[in-house]
Amino acid sequence: MSGLGPVAWPPAPIRTERLVLRESEARDRAAFIELHASPEVHTYLGGPRPRDELEREMPEVPGRWPGSFVVDLDGAMIGQILLRRATEHRRPAAVGKADLGYLFLPRAWGFGYAAEACAAALDWFDGVLPGEPVVLATQTANVASMRLAAKLGFTEVERFEAWDAEQWLGMRSPVTPSG
Repeated sequence: MSGLGPVAWPPAPIRTERLVLRESEARDRAAFIELHASPEVHTYLGGPRPRDELEREMPEVPGRWPGSFVVDLDGAMIGQILLRRATEHRRPAAVGKADLGYLFLPRAWGFGYAAEACAAALDWFDGVLPGEPVVLATQTANVASMRLAAKLGFTEVERFEAWDAEQWLGMRSPVTPSG
């Protein structure tokens, strides 16, 4: 995965009804560690990383690169949205396309924050790179992620086996610029 290309970064914070999508800050480090050490968050992602390893290796300001948004609720990080260029991917249909990823702390599950944040990130993406499709891959066993993909307008391209599980690859057709 790599950057998005010719996109000014970081953008101004993106505000939704309840959330702010912004660049990461040093104050987010503990939440990043919690996110990557969480067995619940990583159920379908190969398992969590050891907390002591994360404490040693996590930079002072983690997740600071083009396409990485902190999802902020009332001044605290509750998740991360990632939009990256899939320069290498297990599936040829995804290569070269923007890839949407998201991680949310378990305490933020079930409130619609992921849908709200992902929709805002995709709206931003459509504004800066109009006409580009976005892909999303998830395990078919991850029912919540499959529901979110459908809600966001992703449609199935293919299913495949990877990491000893059935995976789903979806694509969101580009929004046609008006004018």
